[in-house]
Amino acid sequence: MLWAEFLQPDLVLENTVIGLTPELLQHYQLKGLVLDVDETLVPLKEREVSPEVAEWIGQIRQIASLWLVSNNISETRIGGIAKSLQLPYICSAGKPSRRKLRAAIASMGFPADRVAMVGDRLITDALAGNRMGMFTILVEPMVDPAIVARSYPLRTLEVRLTQGLLGFPLTGKQQNFRKDS
Repeated sequence: MLWAEFLQPDLVLENTVIGLTPELLQHYQLKGLVLDVDETLVPLKEREVSPEVAEWIGQIRQIASLWLVSNNISETRIGGIAKSLQLPYICSAGKPSRRKLRAAIASMGFPADRVAMVGDRLITDALAGNRMGMFTILVEPMVDPAIVARSYPLRTLEVRLTQGLLGFPLTGKQQNFRKDS
């Protein structure tokens, strides 16, 4: 795999994680999801999941194993969110390091290519998942899209850099870059 391909997600949603439907998981034969927390499930300034995310978790857990894996070092924050969702978790993951992802995947008991890394960041989430051989899904962050560029300049820079390197847009409807639809 070329280095630039490590930044290329398998699937880009023009929606937040809630747009990841059971049908998509079944279509891609995914048995497990490793979910980033900050901005993927919960806005950074919030401490609790929204009712919509809690409902989505309830729906998805019926067809897939779920783990929360976050770079956030706050055991209180990530542990509290995990407890409210009744999900196992790892904080201080150090993504794009693969070490903590290995632990989550091993506990699920599925091959890495049947587990998706779901997150809102290319340099941490997509890169870590691709390095593990996971299916990678980039979602829109759990913030108002109008403030993303202004309030999240690093994510905006990541997207622009990747677009320039790879020559494809990272926005739009569901897109599949590496696997057949």
